[in-house]
Amino acid sequence: MKLLIDAHLPKRLANQLREIGHDVKHTLDLVLKNQTPDHEINTLSLQESRIVVTKDSDFVNSFFAQNKPYKLLLISTGNISNSELEHLFFTNIATISTGFSEYRFIELNQNTIIFHE
Repeated sequence: MKLLIDAHLPKRLANQLREIGHDVKHTLDLVLKNQTPDHEINTLSLQESRIVVTKDSDFVNSFFAQNKPYKLLLISTGNISNSELEHLFFTNIATISTGFSEYRFIELNQNTIIFHE
């Protein structure tokens, strides 16, 4: 998968995803780093066909209102530790990856994966 990890998620997650073969950018890799505005993240997502991975519900609004970003993975776990987040993410990465072949918006919470139409 080609992913763009937003500022609210750890850089370590991006590094781990790279290690298992995914094409990943974190906002810290961008010129404006974690100060990159959402509209620029959306533009990059569309230009490079990257799935935006975020906890920021503003991307849900732009997804439905403007059809941006390219694809969206919303992490709606609330406050959990980075290690819990990484465990949850990697436990479900195969299902998420497969899901993006059919869906453009997927939500991951602590109990389930929701595939949005």
